[in-house]
Amino acid sequence: MSSWLGGIGSGLGQSLGQVGGSLSSFTGQISNFTKDMLLEGVEEVGDAATELHVSNTKLADIEGAFASQKSEYDRLRRLHAELEEKLEASEIQIKGQSADYRTLLQQKDVELSHLKARQSGLQEEVQNLQHSAQSASVGPAMLPVTTSSSTTTSSSVSSYMSRPLDSHQGFHGDEMDLSDVIWSQQEINRLSTEVMRLEAEVAHWRRMSQASTAAAAGNGDQEEVLKLQRTIKELREEMSREVDEHQHELAALQDAQRQKMADITRRHREDLAEYEERIEELEEQIHGATSPSDASKLPELQKTISSLQEAADQRENQLAELSASLEEAHTKQASLQAEKDEAQEENTGLLQNYTRLQASVTELQTRVQEQEGKSLQKAQLDHEIQVLKTNLAGILLFMVNPLTLQDRLEISEEQTVSNNEAESGATESLEDLKAELERREKALSNTEEERDTLMSELEELDRQNQEATQHMISVKEQLSGQLREAEAELTGLTTELNTTKDQRRALEQELENQKEKASQSAFTLNDLHMSKQELEQTVKELKDKLGHAQEQSREARREITELKRTSQEREEQLSLAKAELDHAGGRGTGAQGTGEKQAGKERELSELKRQLDEMRSSQQKVLSEDYELKMEIRRLETQSEQAVGKTEELTKQMKESLGALNRSVREKDTRIEALKLEKSQIEGELEQAERMLTEQGKQFQQTIEELTRARSMDASALQTEHECAIKLNQEKDMEISQLKRDVEQLASDHRDTNEMLSITVAGQKQLTDLLQEKDVFMDTLKQNASDLQKEMENSILVVTKEADALKLALEEKDKQLGGMKEKNSHLKEEIDRFRDQQSRPQTLSEPRTLDIITELETEITQLKSSRNSLEEEVQILRRTMEELQASLLLSQQSLQGQQTELEQAHARHQQTTLNYDRLIHARDEEISCLHQTVDQLSEGRVRDSPPVQGEVILQEEKTQTLNQENGNEKHDLSKVEIERLVRGIKEKETEISLLNEKNLSLTRQLDQLVVYRDEVSKLSQLILQKDLEIQALHARLSMVGGGGHSQDVMFLQQQLQAYAVEREQVLAVLNEKTRENSQLRSDYHRLMDIMAGKEAALSKLQQENQRLFNMSDPSGSQEMFKETIQNLSRIIREKDIEIDALTQKCQTLVTVLQSSAGEFGSGSGGVSSNQFEELLQERDTLKQQVKKMEEWKQQVITTVKNMQHESAQLQEELIKLQGQVCADSDSSSKLSVDYAGLIQSYEQKERRLGSLSQELAQVQQTITQLSTTKDVLLGKLDIVAPEVVAAQASGASLTADAPSRQASPTANYEKPTEEIIQLRIQLAEKENIIVTLQENNRRLSNSASATESEQRSQVEEVRLVRERLEALQGSVREKDLLIKTKGDQLSHVRESLRNRENDNEVLKQAVTNLKERALILEMDGRKLKEENELVASRSREKESEFRALQETNMQVSLLLREKEFELSAVSEKSATVERMLKDKEQGKSGELNQLLNELKSMQEKALAFQQERDQVMMALKQKQMETTAVQTEVGGQTLFSHLVLNRASVFAHRRPGSMCCINSESACVFSPRPCASSQQASMQVESLQEQLTRVVKQRDEALISLRTSQEQVNQYAVSLSNLQMVLEQFQQEEKAMYSAELDRLKKEKDEWKRKALRLEDQASSLQVNLDEANSALESASRLTDQLDLNEEQIDELKKQVELRQEMLEEAQRKLMNLLNSTEGKIDKVLMRNLFLGYFHTPKTKRADVLRLMGSVLGLSREDVDKHMVAYSQNHVSGRESVLKQHFMTSFSEMFVKFLEIESTPSLPAARLPAHDIKALSAPPQRRTGSAAAGAAALGKRPGEFNPFLASRSAAVPLLAGSSSGGSGGHLLMKPISDALPTFTPVPVSAEDSGGAVLKDLLKQ
Repeated sequence: MSSWLGGIGSGLGQSLGQVGGSLSSFTGQISNFTKDMLLEGVEEVGDAATELHVSNTKLADIEGAFASQKSEYDRLRRLHAELEEKLEASEIQIKGQSADYRTLLQQKDVELSHLKARQSGLQEEVQNLQHSAQSASVGPAMLPVTTSSSTTTSSSVSSYMSRPLDSHQGFHGDEMDLSDVIWSQQEINRLSTEVMRLEAEVAHWRRMSQASTAAAAGNGDQEEVLKLQRTIKELREEMSREVDEHQHELAALQDAQRQKMADITRRHREDLAEYEERIEELEEQIHGATSPSDASKLPELQKTISSLQEAADQRENQLAELSASLEEAHTKQASLQAEKDEAQEENTGLLQNYTRLQASVTELQTRVQEQEGKSLQKAQLDHEIQVLKTNLAGILLFMVNPLTLQDRLEISEEQTVSNNEAESGATESLEDLKAELERREKALSNTEEERDTLMSELEELDRQNQEATQHMISVKEQLSGQLREAEAELTGLTTELNTTKDQRRALEQELENQKEKASQSAFTLNDLHMSKQELEQTVKELKDKLGHAQEQSREARREITELKRTSQEREEQLSLAKAELDHAGGRGTGAQGTGEKQAGKERELSELKRQLDEMRSSQQKVLSEDYELKMEIRRLETQSEQAVGKTEELTKQMKESLGALNRSVREKDTRIEALKLEKSQIEGELEQAERMLTEQGKQFQQTIEELTRARSMDASALQTEHECAIKLNQEKDMEISQLKRDVEQLASDHRDTNEMLSITVAGQKQLTDLLQEKDVFMDTLKQNASDLQKEMENSILVVTKEADALKLALEEKDKQLGGMKEKNSHLKEEIDRFRDQQSRPQTLSEPRTLDIITELETEITQLKSSRNSLEEEVQILRRTMEELQASLLLSQQSLQGQQTELEQAHARHQQTTLNYDRLIHARDEEISCLHQTVDQLSEGRVRDSPPVQGEVILQEEKTQTLNQENGNEKHDLSKVEIERLVRGIKEKETEISLLNEKNLSLTRQLDQLVVYRDEVSKLSQLILQKDLEIQALHARLSMVGGGGHSQDVMFLQQQLQAYAVEREQVLAVLNEKTRENSQLRSDYHRLMDIMAGKEAALSKLQQENQRLFNMSDPSGSQEMFKETIQNLSRIIREKDIEIDALTQKCQTLVTVLQSSAGEFGSGSGGVSSNQFEELLQERDTLKQQVKKMEEWKQQVITTVKNMQHESAQLQEELIKLQGQVCADSDSSSKLSVDYAGLIQSYEQKERRLGSLSQELAQVQQTITQLSTTKDVLLGKLDIVAPEVVAAQASGASLTADAPSRQASPTANYEKPTEEIIQLRIQLAEKENIIVTLQENNRRLSNSASATESEQRSQVEEVRLVRERLEALQGSVREKDLLIKTKGDQLSHVRESLRNRENDNEVLKQAVTNLKERALILEMDGRKLKEENELVASRSREKESEFRALQETNMQVSLLLREKEFELSAVSEKSATVERMLKDKEQGKSGELNQLLNELKSMQEKALAFQQERDQVMMALKQKQMETTAVQTEVGGQTLFSHLVLNRASVFAHRRPGSMCCINSESACVFSPRPCASSQQASMQVESLQEQLTRVVKQRDEALISLRTSQEQVNQYAVSLSNLQMVLEQFQQEEKAMYSAELDRLKKEKDEWKRKALRLEDQASSLQVNLDEANSALESASRLTDQLDLNEEQIDELKKQVELRQEMLEEAQRKLMNLLNSTEGKIDKVLMRNLFLGYFHTPKTKRADVLRLMGSVLGLSREDVDKHMVAYSQNHVSGRESVLKQHFMTSFSEMFVKFLEIESTPSLPAARLPAHDIKALSAPPQRRTGSAAAGAAALGKRPGEFNPFLASRSAAVPLLAGSSSGGSGGHLLMKPISDALPTFTPVPVSAEDSGGAVLKDLLKQ
């Protein structure tokens, strides 16, 4: 306890130190920031650019400061999380230790119960032995003494057990300490010694009994023995009293200790509060103080710091002294333990001496006196101990110091423990304690002085601490809010997990059902196959029979034919014989020979007749046999046909069943495939989960390994804790120095932290707003989901109605089939009737019946085939019905939309056709009128007009006549008006032709529409797909159709804005999701940190528990401990058996008591009804408990089910929401697609409109040009040609040509491209007409003069024509207006259609875009999930790879170094190789060296030759100089000679071989000129020439030798160069190898570095993902653990309920058995005991025994009294009354004493608070200090208190407060306990015979 408290304290100190350090750094940063901010105001900048630069730098500095503050804030958060984890770890430690202590106490209680049971058994043996020995030696008079002695022993033994509960009363519910464990161990040791003592007593009494049997005569010493026994009894009673007092003192001491502890803690808190207030005051002073005051306070602070350091050093010294004193106390404790053991050994020795004392009384008396003295000494010692304890408590109160509180608490606890231990055997340790007290008092005085000095410093520190804690609390609240959110999300995930699990289970169940159905169908198929095979076998057998019958019929036919042949032959013979007879009769009796012949022939005839008769009879037989065979054949045929029919029916049924099976199999296959897909998905998920679990397992293994490492490290950590404490002191000194600096910066820090907190609060508000928006969005989604569900339900209703209709149709078809089957059965009955008729022998009607049968058979086959075909048709019709219904639904939906559109279209078409019809009729009438007028005019002009001129001339003449008329008679009409009329007529005619064509096309389209109505069913499926889009867009299109182009544009812009808003919303949602992900990641990291802390705390707890377990066994009793642990399970069983035995014995006791009471009272024997009532009450209580348990179990089950239902509902809602989201995304994508399509179509239509407008403008331009040209032409024309008829004809021809030309373009007026083509064609035609008109105008101008006369005659006709033309113009204008209106309407309709198409396309595009976006987002989400998983797996792989790479990197670096070393070695090797090669070359080619040497020598020679040549040249030059002097004398020859010499010198220098010739030539040149002055020169020249020749010869020889030597040198150089090449190649190869290796290694190194950097980045990112995954996995594992715990608890509760039920049943069974067995039975053992007791009892009380015997035997009291009176007539009646009174008083006294002894134990036993706690989660029941309060609290719980069982054994007091005697009812009538242990009963001795009787009963 103390160790882990110390650990927590050290951990808290470290964390607080870290917090202080972080706060100091944080405050330093903030102070710097504030200084910078203050300095900002000082810097004044004039220029704007510089100012901007300064502001930018300041901004950068501020951002840096913000980043540092952010990091500091994160670090503080982490520290806070660690502190929280440590707090949780400490709580877990406390809980674990309390649980361990509970288990330890339970084990100790079990051991105590064992020892008590053993003790009681030994006591029984001792009493038996004493009883037997004394009965043998003394007789019946000695019995009371022995029994009393046994009672004293038992009471003394019981007094030994008086401590436990009293010692334990002082403690609170779960605050158990090592003292409990130590006390339990001491108790076990004491009980073991007691057992040893009792065994020694048993052995002694055995010896005594043997000695008494051997020597019964020696009874002289009995009185002394009795005295000794009395003294022993008194001593034991004194001992028990002393022990009781001792235990009371212990309880009082523990109460005092607890009170002291409470006072200490309270004072500590008060001190802390004072310190905090003081710190706050100091901080306020610091804040209020100015800078100069701070400067003045600095030396004071330094002084205080130095004083604090000195105080800390003193404290360390004091700590060392205290630890030394602690070690001394430990050693003293060990010595006390040894003394205690020695005392126990002495106790055993005393027990042995006690056996000897019984032999010698004198020794025993002296020992008694010694024991009395010892008891007095003990009392004195106890008094001194109490005084010492009071002194110690006072010391402890003063020793409380805030710095060393925890250490001193531990010391006080250890002192109390050591005192408690020392009290048991503290006889010689008083002097040491006094010495310690003196030392402690001295230390106290020192510590009090130090405390006063340190109080002020601590107050300052505590104030700072408080501020830090407040900051940490605020951070903690924020983090707790985040934790709650994470937990809520986790719960949601768990519910989703549960729902998925439930779904998976349901799917598995469905799979199993499907499998079962498949197996059943397989079985049915097998049965059908078997039946089919049997039918086939029967058919085969029938066929075989048929074959046999056919063969027999064939044989019979053969025999019949043979018989017929033989009969014919015989008849022929007969006829021949008759003829011969007739012939013979005709002849008469011609001769006797003839008579003899006749006689012979008559004989032959008679024989033949006989043979004939035989033949006929045989023939009749054969015919009858044949008939029978035929009948059999027919019967077989009918049977075979029946069999065939049956087989066919069976085959049909088989086919149908196979078809149905196939269908069902297909359906099942589809279902199975779907289930397989789902299963595969689930398996994938499972594999993922398994991977996650395996990864978790690996991670857990890693964590376990780390924990084991940490655990192994903890041992060294415990050793290093002392060093850490010293270091901590030093660090605290450093912190004090830092705190001086920090105090100055705290104010600025506080402001900055407040600002940071306000920012974080604002961020949290934003987050809450976002969450609220999300909730609103979720609500809207839920509403949409509900609407969708309603729509789905409506559609399901419609589908169900259709299915019902189909079912009705199927039932009708089934009815038709049933009718067909009935007809079939009627036909079969008719066939059977026919067969019956056939079975009758009718020779004549055979062929008829056969024909009828064959006809019927054919009819049957036809009917069967028709039935099959009908059935197939029915199936086909069913399928077609289903398809038609499906198509009908689709077509109905599409038709509704189409019919509305068609009706609108038809209405429009009808309107347009009506308008056009009216126009056409009007135009036709006008045309007919015009034709008539034209014909009339043409008839007059045909005669005059020349036939050669074609249409062009006629046209010219017409125009000429018109123009001439205009020109001649100006009063009628002007020329311009006539031209305009002509042009208008032509245009109208062309428009009429166009309208005709359009009408034709419209009529065709109407016909097509009529045809399309028939084809609607085919097109319905195609239209269905677009109906949804049309319906969605109708409202918008109606608005678009109503408005114009501007409205369309506005609407499209609005849509675009809406889509942009939606997009922004989607992006906002995505951002929120990313934020949530980041928050979850941070939460997961934090949870991971918490888990790590918890695991560390768990490991610490385990170590602490191990240490405590090792400490709890100081006396070496581990073997007994192990035995008790092993015997726990056996003890539980024994307890149950003991409960049963005790119930039986209680029942027997109650019966005996009631019988005795009834005998003395009313005289009624037997079992009373109170017992049954009590038992029934017990049963009721147990039943109520069981019911409560069952109700609780049902509540648990219902809660679990509710949770499952809720999870299922949530899953369904989730699925609905997902479906709705998918539907929304689909609809949005469709809308986007439609939108895009509409935009494209709108743009196309706009382009077309632009092109059309351009073309129209061009057409208008051309028309204006034409009109101008025509005006010009008409102006030129002065004379109008009189040929009106020709003009009319030409006009008619033009009108005829126009439609023929214009009929070529297609009738599709809707398409603008075709209209453009038509317009172009019309333009081309008009241009042609213009050309022709121009030509005609030319011709007309020529013929104008000729036609003027004719024009005048035609004026009247022209007037008429003009009038008609005016009428026509009016009608044409009206028609033009109509046409324009219709054209405008058409253009509006087209524009609306275009706009709708554009909108559709735009919306389609928008929908497709949105769909694609949604799909992309979904795919991205999935990819991200997969990538996360991949990244998680990769991260693990990369971590392993990274480690491997690090190792390889290290290896590579080592390899590089090795390679460098190898390079240096290789270079050395290469040098040596070169040397070796040189040596080898020298060795191999010494000649080469010689040659080289020769070469060198030759080179030297060549150099020498060159030097010689140079010398010769110098000489020559000298000679030349001399010759020049001679040549000056010679005159003109000088120059020549100089040239020759120069040339000679050159040639000598270049070509020495040519020197001779030159010299000779020069000689020849110079020789023919003798001169006196030149003789000397010639002589010199000759000598020189001779020298030259010699030199040349020498030179030539030298040259030859040089060449040879040069060739040799070249050869040597070549060989050398080859060798050098080889060497260089070798070196280059080596260098290349080394350089390549070096480059490769460098590259690898760089790559490794790059990879390492990349892997580090990846590892960091993957670590984040790993942490997230780990946290998720841990949350999942936690949830699974919670589920497992819940399941285990449920199982345990079930087991407990079952156990209780079994116990109840067993108790009821045993009760019934007991009642059945005890009724009318007499206990033989009881009678024997009563009989023996009669002889042992004194004579005054024998009547009581007789009455008892009588009551047991069932005799009434009166009978017994009569017999007694008859027996004792000699006695006086007064004596009987005395006897009665004496008996009554003695028995009642005995019984009351018995009950008092049994029901009032001196002190109750220890009971764990765990007994009161049913569930660990419930808060423990706090127990008060006094025993009465505990009894009252326990008295409130029924079913756990049984004072009668407690009274069974004085050695085992079971419950506190039992001395009160039981509050409700008699003690015997209390219910049996279900929770408390029971043991074998110990007999209680009394002074009377009744006690003996009860003792004997209890023995049984």
